[in-house]
Amino acid sequence: MWRHAAARRSAQIRRLLSTSAPSSGAGSAVRGPCIVHKRGTDILHDPWYNKDTAFPLTERDRLGLRGLLPPRVMSFEQQYERFINSYHSLEHNTQGEPDSVVSLAKWRILNRLHDRNETLYYRVLIDNIKDFAPIIYTPTVGLVCENYSGLFRRPRGMYFSAKDKGEMMSMIYNWPAEKVDMIVVTDGSRILGLGDLGVQGIGIPIGKLDVYVAAAGINPQKVLPIMLDVGTNNEELLEDKLYLGLRQPRLEGEEYLAVVDEFMEAVHARWPKAIVQFEDFQMKWAFETLQRYRSRFCMFNDDVQGTAGVALAGLLGAVRAQGRPLADFTKQKIVVVGAGRIQCWDRCA
Repeated sequence: MWRHAAARRSAQIRRLLSTSAPSSGAGSAVRGPCIVHKRGTDILHDPWYNKDTAFPLTERDRLGLRGLLPPRVMSFEQQYERFINSYHSLEHNTQGEPDSVVSLAKWRILNRLHDRNETLYYRVLIDNIKDFAPIIYTPTVGLVCENYSGLFRRPRGMYFSAKDKGEMMSMIYNWPAEKVDMIVVTDGSRILGLGDLGVQGIGIPIGKLDVYVAAAGINPQKVLPIMLDVGTNNEELLEDKLYLGLRQPRLEGEEYLAVVDEFMEAVHARWPKAIVQFEDFQMKWAFETLQRYRSRFCMFNDDVQGTAGVALAGLLGAVRAQGRPLADFTKQKIVVVGAGRIQCWDRCA
């Protein structure tokens, strides 16, 4: 079942990529030419257009790439196989290492591919989503967020901070995509069960959107991860010399809401139909912002509405599995089982 589902997703994402990405070599589903306005090293440094050694000689001539790449032309499929082999070699070479070390090593090799060649990266995710989802999202994303300032190599997404107040309406146009369909935003105040991780929480929107692309077929050129940096109350981060966020306590009250208000107005002004998903906000702000924006903007809070929707679907599915009518739902006995996360939620909220 996973293999058939992955094949369908792979075909769907290749259709999406075909409208904007260059040909991916032999066997690609891309049809028709793609107009590229970059040349030479600018193409090789752009992960969306870069195909590494898969550029055929004719494209190397047209795009000013001859001499900038090794002479051998490798097909997209050969690149795919090479990466999978490298990944399996990493698994073999890290046997016996702590789980955290192995997980971060796997995340790094995927992240390097993402930085270099997005078309190959998403093909790898789509075809292997069952294996790679725990690396690009939970549980590994928690480790990534805890260490994000040290792991940072290349910016991804956008950062709006309390220092940008009054500038967000112009800042939103710095994002190069003309159209954005899906935004995931966090303020880093309640990352999973880890608490306040400040700007390092950007790993959550990045990972979640990668899952949406690979598992739901959303166009990767039309998603945007965003961090709202309003400070942090995590003393360890404030004292960390590598920390990349604002070194100040979190804004509260009207000061906090003023920053979020300006951000939402800016997003709505440029992309009025974009879905804005609030992710991993403290409970007090999760409910406050949901009530504040739900009737004005196309938004939802995943921790409030998303979690509730999944839980309800599970309960309704249990009734259906018993062959009983939904009218019997109120007669069910429901047991909620956890492993200590309630304490984390209470502490983080």
